[in-house]
Amino acid sequence: MIATHVRIALTSLRATRVRTALTTLGIVIGVTSICLVLALGEGVKQALNRQIASQGNDIITIRPGKVDRSAEGKVTSLNFWNTAAASTLTEYDLGTLQTVPGVKFAAPVMLLTGSIKEGARTAAGTSAIIATSPDFIKTQNLQIKYGQFLDLKLDRQTAVLGNGLAVRLFGTDDALGRQVMLRNKPFTVIGVLKPSEAPIGFGGIDYNDSAIVTMDAGKAFNQGVPQLQQINIRLGGNDNPDTVAAAMQALLLKNHGGEEDFAVLKAADTVQITNNAFGLVTLAMSAVASVSLLVGGIGIMNIMLVSVTERTREIGIRKAVGATNGQIMAQFLIEAAVMSLSGGVIGLGLAYAASLVAGSFMSFKPVITGDIAGLALLVSLAVGIVFGVFPAARAAGKDPIEALRALQ
Repeated sequence: MIATHVRIALTSLRATRVRTALTTLGIVIGVTSICLVLALGEGVKQALNRQIASQGNDIITIRPGKVDRSAEGKVTSLNFWNTAAASTLTEYDLGTLQTVPGVKFAAPVMLLTGSIKEGARTAAGTSAIIATSPDFIKTQNLQIKYGQFLDLKLDRQTAVLGNGLAVRLFGTDDALGRQVMLRNKPFTVIGVLKPSEAPIGFGGIDYNDSAIVTMDAGKAFNQGVPQLQQINIRLGGNDNPDTVAAAMQALLLKNHGGEEDFAVLKAADTVQITNNAFGLVTLAMSAVASVSLLVGGIGIMNIMLVSVTERTREIGIRKAVGATNGQIMAQFLIEAAVMSLSGGVIGLGLAYAASLVAGSFMSFKPVITGDIAGLALLVSLAVGIVFGVFPAARAAGKDPIEALRALQ
């Protein structure tokens, strides 16, 4: 029976090819938009999780702002308003953390905005300046391709560039000895990082697209005031992260007068926060993108109502030869579902192609998982059914006698 309904639905839709295509277009746009948003969010999450995993479980990060934890100690939420406020992390905190047993390397992270130039060339607005210490490279999964990393024995007006930034500014990643203008001050390039597969760092900063300078240089950009957004810690190989994190928590509480305006995060905590944060952002963006899917559903309902009117005589004939109201309703519901599901399949294909193209221009690759694909098809099918119910009910409710008379 269902196969017969589907065959009749396809015949009916082929009879009005242009109208069907235009109606389906709304679903195509909606599904493509939602899939791309979900693919971008999933791509960023996977890139960050890969980077965190590649650094190992011996990484601990200290950030401003308090996190909430469950009874089992898992991070449940992060107060983003606290993270947006002035950081309470200080160089004194950094110095005391370096004395905690088990800490091998500790590096501050100070993010700065400002122009990055080489002659007439200016880096994109997404490029960042990172002020840190020589231990930074040892706390991150980064490697030097040319030259060396920061050294406190060298002039503070020296910088290390991300591979992508060097290529954009100089046309080559071999930029040793060249001069770059950071916030209109000259810096000599002493090193260039190797390209990183998962280069996204704290705050969404792309290390491939960053200039790294010493803390002294960073403070000079900020009227001599250090503003630490993060402290990266690398532990010794045999130290228990839970034990060291607990010691850090107690020490920082003492430094901050008992006020917990900071978060001590192990690798698993960082993964959890990343997934939660990007999950919320992706959900919000998907809600906006779903408006186009709603419009597509309204389009299906409108066209199906027109179709019911045009096929009044057909409905009357089918009822006259024994078709039940349920069969008539099922027929029109299946037509609506076929239109929306077809749009979902096409939209999914377009989103997959767009994600491949976008991945070639971005530092991470958008990912359409099986869950995303299944959700897209399920939602598109549901839209067709929901918005097809009313037209199908109107078709099923027609009186066969009146339907046969309507177009005589």
